[in-house]
Amino acid sequence: MPKYSYLFFFYALLFSGTVCSQKKTLQAIRIDSKITIDGKFDESAWQNVPVAKNFVELFPDNGKLIPDNKDTEVKIVYTDEAIFVAAFMRDDQPKEILSEFTLRDDFATADHFGIFLNGFNDGQQEFRFFVSAAGVQQDGVYTETTGEDFTWDAIWESKARITDKGWVVEMKIPFAALRFPEAQKQVWGLNFYREVRQDRSQNTWSLISNQITNESIQAGILEGIENIKTPTRLFLIPYASTYLSGNASQKTIGEFRGGLDIKYGLTDAFTLDAILVPDFGQVRFDNVILNLTAFEQQFAENRPFFTEGTDLFNKGNLFYSRRIGEVPAFDIADNETVIENPSAIGLINATKISGRTKGGLGIGVLNAMTENTNVIIRNEDTGETRVKQIAPFTNFNIMVLDQRFRKNSSIAFVNTNVVRNGDFRDANVSALVWDLNTRSNSYNIAGDFKYSYVNEEPNLEDKKGMSSYFNFGKTKGKYRFNTGGVYVSRDYDNNDFGINFQTNYHGLYLNQSYRILNPTKVFNSFSVNFNNYIEFDNRTGMLQQNNTRIGADLTTKKNDYFGFGVRSRPLEVADFYEPRANSEGRFVMFPGSAGGFVYFSSNFNRKFAIDLNPYVTKFFEKDWINYGFLINPRYRFSDKFSLVYNFTYDRTNNDVGWIAFDENDNSIFARRKRITIENTIQGKFSVNETMNFNLNLRHYWSYAINDAILTLQNDGSLLPNNDFTTNRNTNLNLWNLDFSYVWWFTPGSQVTVLYRNNSQLFSRNFSREFNSNFNDAVNSQNLNHIFSISVRYFIDYNSLKKLQLSKTFTKPSTRQRF
Repeated sequence: MPKYSYLFFFYALLFSGTVCSQKKTLQAIRIDSKITIDGKFDESAWQNVPVAKNFVELFPDNGKLIPDNKDTEVKIVYTDEAIFVAAFMRDDQPKEILSEFTLRDDFATADHFGIFLNGFNDGQQEFRFFVSAAGVQQDGVYTETTGEDFTWDAIWESKARITDKGWVVEMKIPFAALRFPEAQKQVWGLNFYREVRQDRSQNTWSLISNQITNESIQAGILEGIENIKTPTRLFLIPYASTYLSGNASQKTIGEFRGGLDIKYGLTDAFTLDAILVPDFGQVRFDNVILNLTAFEQQFAENRPFFTEGTDLFNKGNLFYSRRIGEVPAFDIADNETVIENPSAIGLINATKISGRTKGGLGIGVLNAMTENTNVIIRNEDTGETRVKQIAPFTNFNIMVLDQRFRKNSSIAFVNTNVVRNGDFRDANVSALVWDLNTRSNSYNIAGDFKYSYVNEEPNLEDKKGMSSYFNFGKTKGKYRFNTGGVYVSRDYDNNDFGINFQTNYHGLYLNQSYRILNPTKVFNSFSVNFNNYIEFDNRTGMLQQNNTRIGADLTTKKNDYFGFGVRSRPLEVADFYEPRANSEGRFVMFPGSAGGFVYFSSNFNRKFAIDLNPYVTKFFEKDWINYGFLINPRYRFSDKFSLVYNFTYDRTNNDVGWIAFDENDNSIFARRKRITIENTIQGKFSVNETMNFNLNLRHYWSYAINDAILTLQNDGSLLPNNDFTTNRNTNLNLWNLDFSYVWWFTPGSQVTVLYRNNSQLFSRNFSREFNSNFNDAVNSQNLNHIFSISVRYFIDYNSLKKLQLSKTFTKPSTRQRF
């Protein structure tokens, strides 16, 4: 085929298809009078306002008009400050409306109303605001690539009430919480959402067809917002915290911290966020595990600044925010002990600017600086101490340029840069990322090209590497697929600001799925998935992975969820990382495997519900097997009080893994038994929609017993070793308890009282009795205690301005005083 024919085919594929049919439109009405957010709609401003109605089902019966007894009507008005929403959800059984109280952003068991707003009407990002029938707020950002992200929080007002005809919601969403272009006439993407929890149905005003994956492109249109003069978007959030901490060997220490968060609207589309003297002392604890792999454990980000509104920075997957403030690994001698080791590197400050132009160009810049950090190390033989610098002053920066076009496609450029003071390595990584969809959203072409440059420590050669993947897929209809490949060079390294586990390989994949689009007599939903991945080492061409998975997921007519499947690795593979050897090219051969799993989750509408997940994997080697299960019962005592218990048991017999190097630098492996038991309890008592008591408890116990010692050979095989006698058994025993009281006393302002205790015990010689380890974990001699109170107060600059003007106009003159 001539080369121009290929170009024509690509062009036809990319731009073929019809534009979506005419969309629903709602007219917003400007008002001059005041509206009180009380859920009563008794102001004259709500009279003679256009109504959005005729909602249709999203799930389970996609596209079906909802019945009259569940009719929904919504109105929108606006001022220069905000838009106001009035929603009435008819229900002929108002006493059956579910209304569980929860923490903010937790949906739980309740009816919900939501509004989806896209100020650029580009079909790619929506700000979503929900209110439950209990009055609890949820808000987040939706994009096609990441789905709904509820780490983003805005400052807005709402009130929900259950009536004798259903329930109502009244909302005030300031323009400051949104992003939109500077234009005389605003045209926004708009959709409304209603969940009737009793029958688990989801409904929208503008149909979201489950034929395609992109939800935001199917929104309706909001018109009528014109000539708005938005107030200055400047918000100050000062905070103060006090901490008391101690343990059995340390006196109680008091500490006071204070700081300030700033949010400033540079324009209606761009926002500056900054934290000065940050305090992350009350963030959730990490679920640490006994990690015996060659790779680091990846943790979730719990610090609000690095989770809120960071969707733009996640383009290209180069941004792992936990690198900021992370304590790096460092070496000490066998006869040395670290006597002062920080839990985190101090963050000096951080800022981010993000927004999007009228032409669809998204711009994001995030910068953070961490302080120089030392540790004190003691020589156990001499008693002398020394100071070691483990982290210099460091600047982290990420910049993103993301151009959206045709309402469903984008091309982005991303750059991350890490600069360290002194003789430490610097790093720079750049990426070009594309996500292209046909007009009908039937097919997708996506991919990236990444280039890394690492300026190593003195006397070491700089590293330059690249990584790339290409994906082509069918994204519409009952049958869907995607296929593609990935290539990563030997020296690709984005780990200074990102996270990456493997290099020097190439792989191919094929994923296929089939689903029903509307309920049947047996199922509300049903899908079958087939996944296949194969991977090779670049140097030798040896097989590194060959994974196949076939699974099914279904929802019954009673809204119970089942999942089951089988997975296999038919052939043995070479692992180039488990040997941990400095010499390049060392590998260990691991056998193939096959296994299966079952998952069941009962309908959470019931007071008692349960999740079950048994699984098993058998390796093609004698007695090597992994099996376990998860059981997760929950009980809702009332709309205010609930408990969730989780028990996980995992066991591997005859497992093989690296444990040490011997005196000749040989990689020493062990055939071992591994057992992990984890218990967690989550409890919640809500006084009302803004006041909650919360309990998070976790006990994690995992150990490995080495039954036979092995030495790695050059051909990847393992031979018995009777000379290595060092004890390399491992036992990790963890306890974490957080009990907190949270009160959102005004929008954006919060009081948090937290009591936390924890222990972390690691040993080589240990008891294999559960009770013994549990008692050690909760023993008062091993526990660290923290009690803290934190107050954050939201200040709107415009409120201060109005207050100052009021004082100016009412201030008496000198003559009046006398």
